[in-house]
Amino acid sequence: MQKKILAISGSTRKESSNESILQTIKEIYRETLDVQLFNDIAGLPHFDPDPYLEKIPPNVVTFRELVEQADGVIICSPEYVFSLPAVLKNALEWMTATTIFSDKPVALIIAAAGSGEKALEQLVLIMNTFQVKIGNNATLLVKGARSKINSAGKISDTKTLEDIDRLMQSFISAIA
Repeated sequence: MQKKILAISGSTRKESSNESILQTIKEIYRETLDVQLFNDIAGLPHFDPDPYLEKIPPNVVTFRELVEQADGVIICSPEYVFSLPAVLKNALEWMTATTIFSDKPVALIIAAAGSGEKALEQLVLIMNTFQVKIGNNATLLVKGARSKINSAGKISDTKTLEDIDRLMQSFISAIA
């Protein structure tokens, strides 16, 4: 039976490198994983817990349910100004005061134009705060991501494909 995976892109750009990477994962592992791409992080309201103490917005409820029902989560994000995009941080903040991510296997990818190291460091810190399961090889930094994707939106760099496979093997082991 296929494992249910939620893939979250930290980019709101159409045809982003992050989405290309997640689509590649979806294609390559379609026999063993049912990968669902969540493309609506920009539609989540700004995180402000006070107005929502009694009624959580419906799209936040849906997002939380998708994370909760998934066997594992893959997050692929760019780095903006040595940090995570605000829209991804906002989406993750909606998970505070819940245990939805607790013990959930995750794979973390930063697909950056530059170094990406600070964004990866921040994403790992946030996910560790949620007490997720990050395997030994379940993080990946793809530097110069756009140069590794061809005009058809496919990863054309052999080393990047090998790195994705290493990440996915660690992730698949964690969800098995």
